[in-house]
Amino acid sequence: MAKICEVCGKTKLKANKICFSHKAHTYRQKPNLQKIKVNFNGVAKRINVCTSCIKANKITKAS
Repeated sequence: MAKICEVCGKTKLKANKICFSHKAHTYRQKPNLQKIKVNFNGVAKRINVCTSCIKANKITKAS
């Protein structure tokens, strides 16, 4: 399963770790995804949503 938010489309980023001798080691920064049940077009569905979308109330949780 892809690490992508199904609401905003946030994906993984490429970043560099810099050591003392200033050598760059690349690594991936993954989004904080949560699998939650959401009302999607009147149907309760489980989708991957990032925590920033949950915090901004971009979705409505199903009960």
